[in-house]
Amino acid sequence: VHLVESGGGLVQPGGSLRLSCAASGFTFSSYGMTWYRQPPGKERELVARIGSLGDWTTYANSVKGRFTISRDNARNMVYLQMNSLKAEDTAKYSCNVFQTNYWGQGTQVTVSS
Repeated sequence: VHLVESGGGLVQPGGSLRLSCAASGFTFSSYGMTWYRQPPGKERELVARIGSLGDWTTYANSVKGRFTISRDNARNMVYLQMNSLKAEDTAKYSCNVFQTNYWGQGTQVTVSS
């Protein structure tokens, strides 16, 4: 199993970023996928999760209405569109195969003026 995140970077408050997670080595369309984040000095937290067919999603309260998780099973990709970013969204974002211990290496998102 291989998960590679991309799309992180430095963005001003109020800005947007789109994170991508490229998956390989397993039957992607059979698994839910989750985005987590770990802010500096804090515990890792769930950001958003999507069902295997993209038919359901769930979000942390802190990102509801600002972030959107989606997936493309034809391309083995999962995305996280992040809008109206805040300083408190600064973290390392990682994707995870639901109910497994498969993780990507993460991508850093820094929201700062």
